[in-house]
Amino acid sequence: MYPKDLKYDREHEWVRIDGDVATIGISHFAQDQLGEVVYVDLPKAGDPINAGDTFGEVESVKSVSELYSPVSGEIVEVNDALDDAPETVNAEPYGDGWMIKVMLSDPAEVDGMMDADGYEAFLAEEA
Repeated sequence: MYPKDLKYDREHEWVRIDGDVATIGISHFAQDQLGEVVYVDLPKAGDPINAGDTFGEVESVKSVSELYSPVSGEIVEVNDALDDAPETVNAEPYGDGWMIKVMLSDPAEVDGMMDADGYEAFLAEEA
């Protein structure tokens, strides 16, 4: 259920590393807990961001949740397709439901994140 090539944080975001760029989205667990996503508020490309900063919100029929960046750097791309199709976050949380791409300023931050097995163990502890 949780792709092995991704890293995860305690706020339920995932990161996929491609060179110096991190693609960020929310996990299957997060989208499942939110329920039907109806709106996604994302920043603009070019904005700087620090690990732990909020970068937007996801609104569902149940609640509104803030999004936290697990890495620092510059936002180089935003998934504008979510403006017209926010439900993509539910349907493809690890594919077309990605949210932002960040040019990493400190790639070592990713080393502190959980792998898929660690994330599943974390979820089991939280249950």
